[in-house]
Amino acid sequence: MINNKHTPKIIIALVSVAVLFCLLDQVYSEKLTKILGGTGVTMEYETKLFNTDELISVDIQMDEDEWNKMLANAISEEYYTCDVVINGQTLKSVAIRPKGNTSLSSIANNPDTDRYSLKLEFDHFVDGQTCFGLDKLILNNNFADATNMKEAIIYDMFNYLDADASLYNYAKVSLNGEYWGVYLALEGVEDSFMLRNFGTQDGELYKPDSMEFGGGGDRPSGDFKPGDGDMPDMGDFDPENMPERGDFDSDNKPERSDSDSDENSDDRKGPSGDFPGDFSMGSKGGANLNYIDDDLDSYSTIWNGSVSDTSKGDRRRVVTALKNISEGTDLEKYLDVDNILKYMAVHTFSVNMDSLSGNMAHNYYLYEYDGQLNIFPWDYNLSLGGMNMGGGSATDTVNDAIDTPFDGTEFFDALLENEEYRKKYHEYLRILVEEYVEGGRFDEVYDRIRLQIDELVETDPTAFFEYDEYLKGAETLYKTVKLRAESIKGQLDGTIPSTDEGQRADDSALVDASDIDLSVMGTFNNGGNGDDAGPDNLGRGRNRFGMPDFDGRSKKQP
Repeated sequence: MINNKHTPKIIIALVSVAVLFCLLDQVYSEKLTKILGGTGVTMEYETKLFNTDELISVDIQMDEDEWNKMLANAISEEYYTCDVVINGQTLKSVAIRPKGNTSLSSIANNPDTDRYSLKLEFDHFVDGQTCFGLDKLILNNNFADATNMKEAIIYDMFNYLDADASLYNYAKVSLNGEYWGVYLALEGVEDSFMLRNFGTQDGELYKPDSMEFGGGGDRPSGDFKPGDGDMPDMGDFDPENMPERGDFDSDNKPERSDSDSDENSDDRKGPSGDFPGDFSMGSKGGANLNYIDDDLDSYSTIWNGSVSDTSKGDRRRVVTALKNISEGTDLEKYLDVDNILKYMAVHTFSVNMDSLSGNMAHNYYLYEYDGQLNIFPWDYNLSLGGMNMGGGSATDTVNDAIDTPFDGTEFFDALLENEEYRKKYHEYLRILVEEYVEGGRFDEVYDRIRLQIDELVETDPTAFFEYDEYLKGAETLYKTVKLRAESIKGQLDGTIPSTDEGQRADDSALVDASDIDLSVMGTFNNGGNGDDAGPDNLGRGRNRFGMPDFDGRSKKQP
């Protein structure tokens, strides 16, 4: 062996570097995980709560007076204290409150139901408390969804593509031991979500929500409830005055301004055409993610939606990213491109107009880490035609154009205009069509869900829909998903136009879905108030509510 006089020094240097790395790893482990390409941390709740082969059992144990007080004041979204038994594990002093946006308002305005979506925060009153590592559990009430499974199917698609999205499962929810209803359980998008997906809890999280009924300005930040968005007053919105999607006149569509200023924001059109009167949503305060200018105040709706504490420096990074994205500059530096392409693929399949796909600039999470933006999905109960307030046809929904999927934002334009990224986006759409739907995954998930929840839906004392309506809705959902996949495949193969303009010019090749009644699956309708606050306004109509007393027994309405 030939000895080198520098060998001891080299060994010492290597050992010193290794020790330094270990020390840095202990101090900055989360940042190093992200920097070095970590893919997240395996969390116990992934199998304990979100193994979809087994439903979750959730028993809310709460004083009757406190429960009734919470329901009576649901619109305030204030936290109350309860104990919860989840899959046999008891958690004390858990924070609970009703949650939602339009669903919360509609239910609060309807005297015949108290079936709110619920948010459980395990660490709100007890610092560090989790449920198998999960800090927040969402229980969605399947509002305006007769199928009870739209959202579950869409989240399963996100999970299938390994996109950054919440885990899901169904939950049999009880109140002091009495069955309350079957809900969709979702992993809350907060600290544990970050740790599971990225191996870090660093980064800044926002949930912008700009829904302005009556054309008013931004809501004051003090009214904002982090994590659920602003809660607009739906009382004066009349969906009956919404024009049909087919009435949309492309020749009168205004050009989208680079600034997307307040001056032209009310002139923007979505897939449903012009909004009546002074009804406007989305463009003010930056919630539609369009670059406006360099003034931080121009993006107040994003900042009002801060889930994490943010500084001016944090906000400046978001605006810098939005500017570069709008210019198509260094997209991989300013966007988590691959994940956003996955988001776009599933979101496009879902035809969710209660989002950036329409003129509703809400129902998504914006995540910023080290100047790079990412998007996480949220709220899909109104997908696949559930937002067709103007009576859009099933054929329109099934054939929604894959290359012009976002009417409410320019945020994704640079990706769609880039040949390489558009090709990758198309690849993810093809996976959904050929592997997920045609390959049998959809049938497997659909059959599993039906086996799991059919009986629970039939005996659900707070259900929005009759059981026979659920059965019809579920069957219609199955057909709609199959036809949607057929249309997307045709668009990918070039036999069906893939843009709105192309489909308007020639609709002869569109998949015919005229025999499908989308309303059977449930559609959004205004909760209203006064004489308008009836069952019809929860998207179901023609039938009774099964609303339980506190002890869980049902009060049948004629």
